[in-house]
Amino acid sequence: MPAPQCASCHKARAALRRPRSGQALCTTCFCASFEAEVLHTVVAGRLLPPGAVVAVGASGGKDSTVLAHVLRELAPHLGISLHLVAVDEGIGGYRDAALAAVRRQAARWELPLTVVAYAELFGGWTMDAVARSTAGSGRSRSCCTFCGVLRRRALEEGARRVGATHVVTGHNADDMAETVLMNFLRGDAGRLARGGGLGSPGEGGALPRCRPLQLASQKEVVLYAHFRRLDYFSEECVYAPEAFRGHARDLLKLLEAARPSAVLDLVHSAERLALAPAARPPPPGACSRCGALASRALCQACALLDGLNRGRPRLAIGKGRRGLDEEGPPGRRGSHSRPDPPLRSPSPASRDSSSPLGSDDDVGVRGRL
Repeated sequence: MPAPQCASCHKARAALRRPRSGQALCTTCFCASFEAEVLHTVVAGRLLPPGAVVAVGASGGKDSTVLAHVLRELAPHLGISLHLVAVDEGIGGYRDAALAAVRRQAARWELPLTVVAYAELFGGWTMDAVARSTAGSGRSRSCCTFCGVLRRRALEEGARRVGATHVVTGHNADDMAETVLMNFLRGDAGRLARGGGLGSPGEGGALPRCRPLQLASQKEVVLYAHFRRLDYFSEECVYAPEAFRGHARDLLKLLEAARPSAVLDLVHSAERLALAPAARPPPPGACSRCGALASRALCQACALLDGLNRGRPRLAIGKGRRGLDEEGPPGRRGSHSRPDPPLRSPSPASRDSSSPLGSDDDVGVRGRL
């Protein structure tokens, strides 16, 4: 059976049917429609004002690659300038290849690139070191928890170094729906309360963040990358398979098979969610160590590093943990412990590293930022 004509231009043969609408479009019309929808999201949400210097979180994966490409196409319409910021988490055999893809993108698109490393920012800790430290603690499945928190802080630092006024990340609709499911399954009212909308306004002096691809499905992101012949890194991180996010992803696939609108329904539900006063998180204060916004005495990044440095990563993760601001008994450093360096904070008013994406936010680790 021959392919139908494109429902938009009525000239070319359709190359696909859009996964949700079923509309038959040719390659050119699909890509133009995808870009127009991202533009509408940015303009309608007032996410990136004219003159903004935008730090694009670049992991080398499909989402950040598509985001950078689309924003580069839209930059003249929006009146913004772009700067790629990549994070080197220190994952042997994985991150080097992903960063190579980022460098190729930067050269091809003639965009400036800045790379910041965990080892530099966090007292020598890399994700490989974190994995070794947590391996015997019963928390080895929490590598993505550590990485999501530290990556957020590192991206903020990189953005400040390049003089950015805004930060954008490539989270798509499927990512956000997974996050909503994760937070419901964990009963995490605090993150449910913070997870709606298209980003954060930058309260407390932190840089505003937004997600221009939040309403785009993962399938269409992949199709756009295919039709534009974008070069991206697609291997999964070695630490990702054990992440809790994988269970939410499997559940979401089952829900979407039964109800195709399930992904966007969950995203919009988070936007409209209203919690009872008793369930709302308390207003954040300032981290006693680095000055970042925090809901406890220590922000989540400082708490995680504190647990690692003490050789007690259990301190920092899980609902049954001791208070993150408590001091543990002396003399119990593990074999992987390090001195307690102060966390380098980009600003005394930086945002708490507890991401609204959830503590198992492994998006960045898997190259899907």
